[in-house]
Amino acid sequence: MNKQQTGRLAEVIAREYLEKEGFRIKTTNWRCRESEIDIIAEQNGETVFVEVRAKSSAEFGSPAESVTRCKQEKLIAAAERYVSESADPAMLWRIDFIGIEFTASGPRLDHIPNAVDAIE
Repeated sequence: MNKQQTGRLAEVIAREYLEKEGFRIKTTNWRCRESEIDIIAEQNGETVFVEVRAKSSAEFGSPAESVTRCKQEKLIAAAERYVSESADPAMLWRIDFIGIEFTASGPRLDHIPNAVDAIE
């Protein structure tokens, strides 16, 4: 499986996980000039922007470690653009992270709510 296929599979796994946890998926792969948001969901009236990262090995760090400060800033800018373009610019929102590591025993998922500051 190549990197693109791994990423697509990780996003499918993440969507299924979120739906099972009670999130309502609003859209996927939302793009703007600043960045792309993998999944935009809603839970308990709060909009949740989800960054999904996948790794086939922890040899070079965990999926969470691959989200740099620069990427976090781009995610914030993209989320702010989404909110400003929405019908409800006062909406509550947060950025979550889902990391999926593909191991010999199957995928291992790590969900970090409100992750932008927690990842560092």
